[in-house]
Amino acid sequence: MKPHNEIVFETDIVRDLISSPETLFSRPYIEGNPENFDAELGLYPEDLIAYIKTTQSEEYEKLAKKQGSDKADVHLLREVSRYMDTNGCIHSLRRGIEFVGSKFRLVQFQPDNLSNQKAKDQYDANILRVVRQIRYSPYHQEMLTKTGHGSGIIDLVIFLNGIPVASLELKTDFTQSVHHAIQQYKKDRLPLNPVTRKPEPLLSFNKRCIVHFAVSTEEVYMTTKLEGENTLFLPFNRGNGDGAGNSPNPNGYASSYLWEEVLEKETFLRILGRFVHLQNKDTEGRKLKPEQHTIIFPRYHQLDAVKKLIATATSEGPGHRYLIQHSAGSGKSNSIAWLTHQLASLTVQKGAKQGERLFRNIIVITDRTVLDSQLQDTIYQFDHQTGVVNRITREEGSGSKSQQLTEALTGNSPIIIVTIQTFPYILEAIQKETSLKNHTFAVIADEAHSSQTGKTASKLKEVLQAELKDEEELSAEDILRMSVESRKTAKNISYFAFTATPKPATLEIFGRLKFPDQPKSKENTPVAFHVYTMQQAIEEGYILNVLKNYTTYDVAYKIANQSRDKEVDAKKAKSKINTWVRLHPHNITQKIAIIVEHYRSNIRHMLDGAAKAMVVTGSRKEAVRYKIELDKYLKEKNYSDIHALVAFSGDVIDEEYANFAHKANTKDPFTERNMNPDLKGEDIRTAFDNDAFQILLVANKFLTGFDQAKLCAMYIDKTLSGVDCVQALSRLNRVYPGKEKITFILDFVNKITDIVEAFSPFYKTTSLSDNSDPNAIFAIKNALLDARIFTLEQVEEFAKEYFSQAENIRNKKKSEITQKKLNSIIQNPKLVFKTRYTNALNEIRNANEIIEQAKQSKNNTSIQDVQKHLNSMKEIKSELDRFKSGVNKFIDLYEFMTNIVDYDSQELEKLYVFLKFLKELLKIEDLDEGISLAGLVLSHFRIHRKQIWNPKLDQKELDPDSTTISAGMDKKKELLSEIIDSINELFDGDVSESDAIEKLNSFGLSLEPEIMKNEEVMNQMKAGNSKEQIMLGDYPKALTHAIMNTLTTNNDLSSRLLSNNLLMDKFARSILEVFIENLKQTGNT
Repeated sequence: MKPHNEIVFETDIVRDLISSPETLFSRPYIEGNPENFDAELGLYPEDLIAYIKTTQSEEYEKLAKKQGSDKADVHLLREVSRYMDTNGCIHSLRRGIEFVGSKFRLVQFQPDNLSNQKAKDQYDANILRVVRQIRYSPYHQEMLTKTGHGSGIIDLVIFLNGIPVASLELKTDFTQSVHHAIQQYKKDRLPLNPVTRKPEPLLSFNKRCIVHFAVSTEEVYMTTKLEGENTLFLPFNRGNGDGAGNSPNPNGYASSYLWEEVLEKETFLRILGRFVHLQNKDTEGRKLKPEQHTIIFPRYHQLDAVKKLIATATSEGPGHRYLIQHSAGSGKSNSIAWLTHQLASLTVQKGAKQGERLFRNIIVITDRTVLDSQLQDTIYQFDHQTGVVNRITREEGSGSKSQQLTEALTGNSPIIIVTIQTFPYILEAIQKETSLKNHTFAVIADEAHSSQTGKTASKLKEVLQAELKDEEELSAEDILRMSVESRKTAKNISYFAFTATPKPATLEIFGRLKFPDQPKSKENTPVAFHVYTMQQAIEEGYILNVLKNYTTYDVAYKIANQSRDKEVDAKKAKSKINTWVRLHPHNITQKIAIIVEHYRSNIRHMLDGAAKAMVVTGSRKEAVRYKIELDKYLKEKNYSDIHALVAFSGDVIDEEYANFAHKANTKDPFTERNMNPDLKGEDIRTAFDNDAFQILLVANKFLTGFDQAKLCAMYIDKTLSGVDCVQALSRLNRVYPGKEKITFILDFVNKITDIVEAFSPFYKTTSLSDNSDPNAIFAIKNALLDARIFTLEQVEEFAKEYFSQAENIRNKKKSEITQKKLNSIIQNPKLVFKTRYTNALNEIRNANEIIEQAKQSKNNTSIQDVQKHLNSMKEIKSELDRFKSGVNKFIDLYEFMTNIVDYDSQELEKLYVFLKFLKELLKIEDLDEGISLAGLVLSHFRIHRKQIWNPKLDQKELDPDSTTISAGMDKKKELLSEIIDSINELFDGDVSESDAIEKLNSFGLSLEPEIMKNEEVMNQMKAGNSKEQIMLGDYPKALTHAIMNTLTTNNDLSSRLLSNNLLMDKFARSILEVFIENLKQTGNT
């Protein structure tokens, strides 16, 4: 027999299964005889009868007395088969079967408490059997008679106590691939017999086999629902490096993990008992029709991650951290549900607390609104219990003293689901409630939700004493990290952080060294506990590669200044000019024309007309203007099949667009509500999912945690980098029927190299280039002392008072820290800093004025003397800026590093507390006068497609957060005219006279006499027709004819208009408004 024959492969698998080593479940697999399989019942009778007699002898004896000992087995088998056909395999395995006068368990899954000997014995009694070459159909003879050939034979079937739970079709890669096995299932393993049109018990959905594996020597695929050609097989591979497939196995087959790990006795029983569940509701919690039901079977990485997390958490106990880097498309909702349920079931295995829950509560941070119902449904299938999951809403979490949170934590629900908004209150309750201090908690953070600012950030700052920048956005990853930082010695909380894009700080706090037994080094940096990469998710088809069809556009412009020239802060002026250009109506309308026409030509028809697009703008004000101009464009073009929504937080004031139609009062700010008048009470997520809206305009909102699988295109007008870039563009990667593995991104701002740089660290396993240096804290401390703003005596005095008050709070002698005494101690350093800083600013301002006067009088000697003094004052200011930066850096680094190393230093702790208070007192008001751009004119503007990219991603390491103290940039004064010239020089060669906006207008007016000669056009204008009606008449043809007549005098501009339909259409509409207005003024309309 040839060694690559399928029979050899089959024999090897069976040999490995029946000879597997003994473990907790001591009975090995048994090889069965295919002749003993009852195809009509879909059972292996001898095992089912043996299991029930062994584990439920009394119940069996009752049945035997009632039916007669010679008929009991037949009756029992018929009733089991009937019950499973009616109620399904999963229900029968989990809850047992019952019929008149009898009730039997079909399996004993592993008990939570292994000290329960009776449960352990019943678990050991389970019978796992593997049977080769099973003729599965009860209709074999009938098929043979009618067609001349019988039913097929399945290579391997796995039985649990006589019930078939898994089938395997095998192929060797020497002759056929795994895809041949898939085709065999689709074409020949039909759940409805093609001859009798009756269900096949072994193959029908959820009647017997729960999962079907297509297996080759190299790869494994699986399905839980056979539907002929419509059967969906999913990869069940471990991964090859960071990609799809399987790594070569030096000891055997690359696919051997299937029978050595997954079908291993304990693991497989655990999968059937604690992973597999019936999905009978949609994402909104609505019940599905039976034909829409699916069975969820864990993918390999999900099984592997949960198994390893549970095993490690059990052995390590509470107080540890776990980072799970799972890409979008990894099925995090199910992974979190399985992990949550199994953590809640863990018990202490040894010692005085043996049998008690390892974690008192499992706290899940998520904004996935369906996760609580999903958890409830899944857990009920496992345990048949209600009340296991308690969800705390945003409103409930913000009550006085967070009473409900305390009740939830002290109640009977082991699992508590909170949003990112309520998590700070949970922490506060754990911190303040005496009864909770000795309890243990597991905190699971799901990154897939909106980031937060405002009240949530403020509460987090209060509870965690965290330092946050103004309007800083927070993710669950950030909140979890800050939670750890605020509780450096908390041994009662374990953290499980799920993220696709771990930041450097997250890796260092939650990650584990690549080589745990070796010291940290440049080669030994922290990595995630478990990884499922973006590369593997893309290659396996679970998400799309959003960079595959990435189009960049170049925008070029020139600016003229018609106001009085003066010196201004160069950095501020450039930033303000850039914002001015971005908000300019011409810039926005040109981009909108490209966006809408691209959407209509390339996207609108996709997904049978259901395809959607997202426009990402640079600010909330830009989002407002985009929406107004987009609505105007759609109306002008009569595109009634496209409607848009805009999403932004808070209020936006924009006086230039104050007359927006949907505002009740022109002085009212813009809000989501008044800008989306067609929402009719629906939230934006829900409304955008239906067919009424096609385009969503955003600034920062919905760039994380927004799942809309029908999104097929993104239009980017916002600078993106790092994690924010990956999360934003990943909104597009969801798979959807008909999406055809292609998406579109049009980017008006970013370079493709910057996008690739952002994605590269997260495409494969994310790692650091080095570890943070814990000794950097001492260099920062010395630099702060060298500035002589404060003394160590002041630090000591302040710390003594602070910790004395903290001790009184712990002893409940007072309720909070009082500021009066602390402020009196810290006032002197504050005054020293502010006096020096204010003096330096005044001296710099005076010196600049003297130099300006000296320039006008051409007194070069005076200029040189004052310049020396100016440089001296600038250096003093830079030293003070470095001090301020050093205070921030010390606080950040100390909070971060104390999670990684034990400094064992009271001096550093005292300095940390002192600086946290001092930091708030170091703010200096910027007295620079504002920069007026009132005289600016956008003189030239050009936008054109640069290139369509399909970049390849390579591994790139992240650098640890910097510990360098920065002084910031000195303010450089330049003439506004010089700044404008330097901006214009950037676009030299990119814009020509044909791009001059004023020239376009002048050119249009020069065509007016020619247009007016056309009697038909004049009549259409004078008749009061709308602009759209005129555009449908003779006007476009007359305009084209007029432009062609100017080719000799305006060749460049005329040729450009005639060769660019989009530009021509925009020009025609723009100049038409001028023609109509001129007619009105002359009284001809």
